[in-house]
Amino acid sequence: MSLKEDKWPSSAAFDLIASALSDEAERKDAVKKGGSIFAFELKNADKETQSWYIDLKETGTVGKGAAPQGKKPGVTLKLSDVDFAKLISGKANAQKLFMGGKLKITGNVMNATKMEPILKKAQTKAKL
Repeated sequence: MSLKEDKWPSSAAFDLIASALSDEAERKDAVKKGGSIFAFELKNADKETQSWYIDLKETGTVGKGAAPQGKKPGVTLKLSDVDFAKLISGKANAQKLFMGGKLKITGNVMNATKMEPILKKAQTKAKL
């Protein structure tokens, strides 16, 4: 089941992240390093919002919504679909997006820094 939504072109990256986490060793390593549920709230060109999550607290899974059922995200990253595409492709830096006001983080801000290794895994596969 694809996580891509046509109105959010960069959402294809969640399929790439899920693919990177399909390897058991990679998944265990990511959960060990991540230690949180990361929610991504993306706004498209029509100002519509959609959420996806990456559970690096327990299961190492990726899905639609703010968090797996019955759970809460440890950190939520809010940004535009365009900026998420740049972040995944390596054309933008999360810190610069945050400092420029293009990335808003709620929850445990320090946990957001733990997201970088998994984004790097997706960058190697991303062609957005």
